[in-house]
Amino acid sequence: MVTAAQQTASAPDAARTFPKGFLWGSATASYQIEGAAAEDGRTPSIWDTYARTPGRVRNGDTGDIATDHYHRWREDVALMAELGLGAYRFSLAWPRIQPTGRGPAVQRGLDFYRRLTDELLEKGIQPVATLYHWDLPQELEDAGGWPERATAERFAEYAALAADALGDRVKTWTTLNEPWCSAFLGYGSGVHAPGRTDPVAALRAAHHLNLGHGLAVQALRDRLPAAAQCSVTLNIHHVRPLTATEGDADAVRRIDALANRVFTGPMLQGAYPEDLLKDTAGLTDWSFVKDGDLEQINQPLDFLGVNYYTPTVVSETDGSGTHTSDGHGNSPHSPWPAADRVAFHQPPGERTAMGWAVDATGLYDLLRRLSGDFPELPLVITENGAAFDDYADPSGNVNDPARIAYVRDHLAAVHRAILDGSDVRGYFLWSLLDNFEWAHGYSKRFGAVYVDYPTGKRIPKASARWYAEIARTGVLPAA
Repeated sequence: MVTAAQQTASAPDAARTFPKGFLWGSATASYQIEGAAAEDGRTPSIWDTYARTPGRVRNGDTGDIATDHYHRWREDVALMAELGLGAYRFSLAWPRIQPTGRGPAVQRGLDFYRRLTDELLEKGIQPVATLYHWDLPQELEDAGGWPERATAERFAEYAALAADALGDRVKTWTTLNEPWCSAFLGYGSGVHAPGRTDPVAALRAAHHLNLGHGLAVQALRDRLPAAAQCSVTLNIHHVRPLTATEGDADAVRRIDALANRVFTGPMLQGAYPEDLLKDTAGLTDWSFVKDGDLEQINQPLDFLGVNYYTPTVVSETDGSGTHTSDGHGNSPHSPWPAADRVAFHQPPGERTAMGWAVDATGLYDLLRRLSGDFPELPLVITENGAAFDDYADPSGNVNDPARIAYVRDHLAAVHRAILDGSDVRGYFLWSLLDNFEWAHGYSKRFGAVYVDYPTGKRIPKASARWYAEIARTGVLPAA
């Protein structure tokens, strides 16, 4: 039964109060903000190599300087404190800590993260560390990359180094960020680093990312205090059929297997979905899954990180032109192995600067699905946000009403899901700063804080001030 208070709280024109203790934060990724690409022992990652390859990234942009967070971290933490953030989700740069992907850690690299976390804690901001946000050391890619089992083993060793160095400071850890992108955009369509286009390599990469996750969780648990939290962040695709036909329903099933259940199956249930194995049987027999792998992958988690930006709409097709409108870049190669009879469609309505449909109902539906599928597992929104064509006006202000509207609608969807029974513990706005947006270079601005790239100057946008008030009060104001 819905109480009168719940009816009021969920009304479109009412303020919404989030549960006490709800975590309000923002997020970044190392390659997108740090810069200092060759300082203090850091060696190239696959994204350094990819970005320096002509034609891969818009305007030839690289992350060599990015937003220069490596040198301006103290200023950036002060901004977080000014905005009242309760938590900051950042990623560790594997090649900054372990440049070759093997052997001992470089203390200068670890010292950067020690200083950063100490400053966060001093400002009352909870550090949330992600071990892997796509910057694989290039030497490991040269040895085969994620399609090879050895990379999962190296990842667990790296996780142990990070935990040993930072486990006294960082209490919340995430193994992987969006392994779907790493596997299927990196090794399938080639629109992300390392830029390979082999569907079997993509499936192998997905498995070894799963294995790396499980081995890393075990390494973390062995070294961290009992109260520390371990998680993984998935960009769960909310997949909808274009029509109510049986064929479109099967297209949803097929993409759901490749986008979502390829990770949630082994990580959370200890098995790959039978339909996924059947769908891809013409490509591989999955013999790279060894005895004991699934037990290693299926480790208990303290919460599931959920990244959401837009829904995915699919239909059955005859197999031609299937992968050009899926929102994941332009490539003649599909990121969807064995899905050549699935077409992707742009939903109608407003879009962001990325061309992604604005639809907060997808986030609500996704949270309710996850709560139904995994009722004992708390959820945290680890990324949600939007890119718009922001600019500083002559007075030096950056007004971004479209971003405020986007975030308001999505927070309302989160609040509604909580009222309806979803155990959502926090929300991290993507992103704290404008930054290097992967193959789009510096052409897309997701930040709550505007960055003038020639000077590095930071300007909090109107959305940053608006979000700061929500973080301070825990109340989403009425529209």
